[in-house]
Amino acid sequence: MTATTGPKTGPDAGPLLAVRDLTMTFPGRRGRRRAAVRAVDGVSFDLAPGETLGLVGESGCGKSTTGRMIVRLLEPTAGSVVYAGRDISRLSQRALKPLRRELQMVFQDPHSSLNPHQTVARIVADPLLVQGVPAAEARERAAGLMELVGLVPEHLDRFPHAFSGGQAQRIGIARALATGPRLIVADEPVSALDVSVQAQIVGLLDRLRRELGLACLFIAHDLAVVKRVCDRVAVMYLGRIVEIGDKDRVYAAPAHPYTRALLSAVPLPDPAAERARERIVLAGDPPSPAAPPPGCTFHPRCPKAQDVCRREAPLLRVPVPGERREVACHFPETG
Repeated sequence: MTATTGPKTGPDAGPLLAVRDLTMTFPGRRGRRRAAVRAVDGVSFDLAPGETLGLVGESGCGKSTTGRMIVRLLEPTAGSVVYAGRDISRLSQRALKPLRRELQMVFQDPHSSLNPHQTVARIVADPLLVQGVPAAEARERAAGLMELVGLVPEHLDRFPHAFSGGQAQRIGIARALATGPRLIVADEPVSALDVSVQAQIVGLLDRLRRELGLACLFIAHDLAVVKRVCDRVAVMYLGRIVEIGDKDRVYAAPAHPYTRALLSAVPLPDPAAERARERIVLAGDPPSPAAPPPGCTFHPRCPKAQDVCRREAPLLRVPVPGERREVACHFPETG
């Protein structure tokens, strides 16, 4: 079943983004016997206008690869990415260029994503210059964007090395907003920052999303951050979505054993509740995507696994009729 649960902006509003069976397989090395790696394996979800979807999971589960395919920094092996009713997954770079105004990305490491040899003015204005905006107008708009993200126009003629990590990420966000996008893919935008700075950047992204009406795919491994900024959450394991649905429902009563284990590791603000709760520790490490296990890929680590889990891969389905959530598990929690 396709993961299509989520709010709409009007009675007949369709999704802004529809991802269907998205797959990415990296070939093995030539000259050596090494199996191909299926980093993303049939991912499907919708994203409504103005909605934020959190994509979470352990490192290496395929989150960032999914985001890069959506904005066409990687070419999908199979599947489709339909943006505003148009399949962009096979468009030529020339045909894709006008749409890049509406699809932008914020990267994980703010300093490595900024050209150290360019001034901030050029970095922020560059997307506008590529789209044919005159240089003087592009600089003026860059100054306005600096103010929008909490910096000052006087910073425009500095180079990236002069900024802290949080300031550099604000510059990256300003660059992403330069062309007036409708959809932002934020790939671990706060994981490289100090904890004290993370809250500032998360607050900034949340404010900009609401003020500008942006749709956002928020990729992260920190479930506390995702809970703060997202409307829905999708949990990935070994290249597949295993649970997707309304944030409050997923956090309050996770249905997939993997989701339950992830949430049990999120610190609670109440010390007494933190001491009283049971931490779920999964056995072993995630299998290699080059040699995934048969059936449900989570079964080697799952405390509920039975014979059917070893034979058949579960499909995303609604565990309880009428619930705004889908789970890929043969024995989901329904309480």
